[in-house]
Amino acid sequence: MKRATLLSISVTTAFYLLCGCFGYAAFGDLAPGNLLTGFGFYNPYWLLDIANIAIVVHLVGAYQVFCQPLFAFIEKWSAQKWSKSDFVTAEYDLPIPFCGVYQLNFFRLIWRTIFVVTTTLISMLMPFFNDVVGILGALGFWPLTVYFPIEMYISQKKIGRWTSRWVALQMLSVSCFFISLAAAVGSVAGVVLDLQTYKPFKTSY
Repeated sequence: MKRATLLSISVTTAFYLLCGCFGYAAFGDLAPGNLLTGFGFYNPYWLLDIANIAIVVHLVGAYQVFCQPLFAFIEKWSAQKWSKSDFVTAEYDLPIPFCGVYQLNFFRLIWRTIFVVTTTLISMLMPFFNDVVGILGALGFWPLTVYFPIEMYISQKKIGRWTSRWVALQMLSVSCFFISLAAAVGSVAGVVLDLQTYKPFKTSY
């Protein structure tokens, strides 16, 4: 797990830094959000198809990771509140060929479908995909990727306060906090600018 995490974070960090730094060095504030199609060129088409497939896989996986805790919370709360309702609590065995038996719950099916449709409509209404993703990324980066892992590591390794390692880790955490703050401010500014030319259901990259 350590090797996989180290490899994935290293590759992702290098890729993002290369895209961000080289894009800004070459084009400044005019760097497009989508480096593959932002200049009006759509060839080679196979490269764009591979990139789009990768984006779909990435977003579907991220959507599941972030939504599963919400799904679980709502379903647990509903089962406790309406414990006698078959609609909320009943599970029906649905045989699926070559896959086994799927346990169908009508409340789970309807609630999750409504949630996915609603979030999809909201995302289609937003024409500023990059800036919204930037805000969400900035808000989630520091607490989830930096602060909590560092605090867990300090607790696990029993690192004493004001030791050199503790100070170094805290400096890393504070630095990442300010980077996240700057990214959030920049993304909010981008949203404000995008709202001036807002057109529903028109995506702006």
